[in-house]
Amino acid sequence: MAPKNDSEPPAKRAHTDFQSAQLDAYKGSALELKCINTIRVLAADMVQKAKSGHPGAPMGCAPMAHALWSSVAAGGAGRVHSAKNPKWWNRDRFVLSNGHACALQYVMLHLSGYEDCSMEQLKQFRQVGSATPGHPENFCTRGVEVCTGPLGQGISNAVGMAIASKHLGATYNTSDFNIIDNKTYVICGDGCLQEGISGEASSLAGHLGLGGLIVLYDDNKITIDGNTDLAFTEDVNKRYEAYGWHVQTVSDVANGLGELQKAIEEAKKVTDKPSIIKVRTEIGYGSPSKQGSASSHGAPLGDSEIIAVKERLYGMDKNEKFYIAEDVAAYYKQQADEADAARVAWDAEFAKYKAAYPDKAAELERRFNHEMPDGAFDDLPKFTFGKDKAMATRNFSHACLNAVAPKFPELMGGSADLTGSNLTNIKGAVDFQKETPEGIIIRFGVREHAMAAICNGMFSYGAFRPFCATFLQFAGYALGAMRISSLAKFGVVYIMTHDSIGLGEDGPTHQPVEMLESLRAMPNMNVFRPADLNEMAAAYETALKSVNTPSVICCSRGTVSPLEHSSKEKALKGGYILVEAEGGSPDLVLVATGSEVWRCVDAAKALQNEHSIKTRVVSMPCHEVFLNQDEQYRIGVLPGNVPTLSVEASSEHGWHRFSHAQIGLTRFGMSGPLEELFIKFGFGSENVAAKGKELVDFYKQRGDVPDLNARPHFVNFKG
Repeated sequence: MAPKNDSEPPAKRAHTDFQSAQLDAYKGSALELKCINTIRVLAADMVQKAKSGHPGAPMGCAPMAHALWSSVAAGGAGRVHSAKNPKWWNRDRFVLSNGHACALQYVMLHLSGYEDCSMEQLKQFRQVGSATPGHPENFCTRGVEVCTGPLGQGISNAVGMAIASKHLGATYNTSDFNIIDNKTYVICGDGCLQEGISGEASSLAGHLGLGGLIVLYDDNKITIDGNTDLAFTEDVNKRYEAYGWHVQTVSDVANGLGELQKAIEEAKKVTDKPSIIKVRTEIGYGSPSKQGSASSHGAPLGDSEIIAVKERLYGMDKNEKFYIAEDVAAYYKQQADEADAARVAWDAEFAKYKAAYPDKAAELERRFNHEMPDGAFDDLPKFTFGKDKAMATRNFSHACLNAVAPKFPELMGGSADLTGSNLTNIKGAVDFQKETPEGIIIRFGVREHAMAAICNGMFSYGAFRPFCATFLQFAGYALGAMRISSLAKFGVVYIMTHDSIGLGEDGPTHQPVEMLESLRAMPNMNVFRPADLNEMAAAYETALKSVNTPSVICCSRGTVSPLEHSSKEKALKGGYILVEAEGGSPDLVLVATGSEVWRCVDAAKALQNEHSIKTRVVSMPCHEVFLNQDEQYRIGVLPGNVPTLSVEASSEHGWHRFSHAQIGLTRFGMSGPLEELFIKFGFGSENVAAKGKELVDFYKQRGDVPDLNARPHFVNFKG
């Protein structure tokens, strides 16, 4: 037997001393590897303590995160941001599109000194009231830009951020100052790219040549059900090449970041295309039993497995939990300080810009602070009864949009290929295109879902009040992103025309029935259905003042008859008495919205003249705004103990709290001329009058009218 060489470890040790083996294989510094491993084990510790979450993606994506939070000098992306001022205008945005991996983002925010992600908050991951919820929430955690989790939303939001940056730069930068020139970085996963919304948004991004957008695609080959081969075998690179993106592939980040660093630098050089870098990773990296497996995706690894992870990963201590070594903490502090130094330098540059271009600087400050411009609503049109022409409410929307647009340069948006129907063109406005980034009209194409998500990204960026438009029925395509608008408190303005069976001949595929109630059921969403120009003016004013609440402005295709007693001031309360009963207290109240209001006015006249039924007509352009009025006002409009009939060419649901009986839709519509449809479905003034009389007679026979206001209102949420 040959003599033993004590200077060499036994062959077996090469297989058991995993930390040394990992370091030996790593093409980079020991500190870099230790930093990346710290990210991995912190994320695993967070999920384990919470007994809930997704450890696999953070462990696999840790090298990408390290690169994005490191300076160029340290071999990273050089992404600039500021823990001291998380809302700094020119920060490089970061979006974690695969939001289930949020432990990764919280760890990076902690390492970078963001107050909301203290060590205590990391330990409170996924707990009630913590700043580290189970998916990223922009309103909960400073340093988080948008709410992600519903897959595909984040990468689509990022397209909106890139549009915002490109437009602001084109509008406010000068030959001597680049005040706005940030980039938008994204980490996304297979699930994001399977969702159709990402394809819509990525297609538009390629068309627009959004060179400031850089996406790192976490290609870990795993979905919840198992390997991506089960359902996702397309060539993503070729797909994105077809979209017009700059495409690169990085085959390994587990054993060094050199390839990724080069790819990011190449992407930063490409200014006329968005970039995607397909990065091959292993989910659950470092877990001996679960690395590369779907089992590491959505459940804690287990205490014993985490000990094994820490035994395998260089620089980690199996006996420590939530531990950050001093050299790792010092490294990330240095990176955060260097990133913040860019903010300090920018502040000094902006001071010079402000001195040289005071008007531009003041306008930027107003926009980012969401302050109303002077005389913001002075030019909103007013309808004069007996003089002005009857029109469809979509025409009134067009008039209001064009009245406020000159005062609100932050109004930017467009339609999903329905400009001539939605009437969202702004006079004299230029399209936002690759060659004209100063334009404010976005041609979204037939991409409703991405359209809404892009608007969310634009709002998140700051300095914008984005608007977008389609037919109301097609809000169904956009609902996922519209819900995020409400949750994230993004005051996006949605203009939805063709709002009922009154769109006519296109038939039930296009005629909304349940959509109004669906939108009204959404928390923090104002849904307007104006009946005339004055109410439309109120809708636009309320929408633009509601910075943290999205608004849906629903508009008719068909002409509405003039209303003699409407006013913007009354409509600003969400509901008001349009026509008071003649001769005393009302015997009947008719409450309606939109194109049904004038029909109720005609019905009220008939009830008064033919049956001596004193009838009040209430117009309620916005339920949510009305419900925010004080109780005295609400009861003054809708007493509750007077027979009340609601009339709306939509679902009956939602009207029961306001009315004793409803004229609404309980089935889908039909194809045909709109007036014939209104009569067939019971919205003609004759049927409204007949049903109103039946309601009054019913309660006369009954002997009493149930008081709709005589019921308790409970507040059940605690806190």
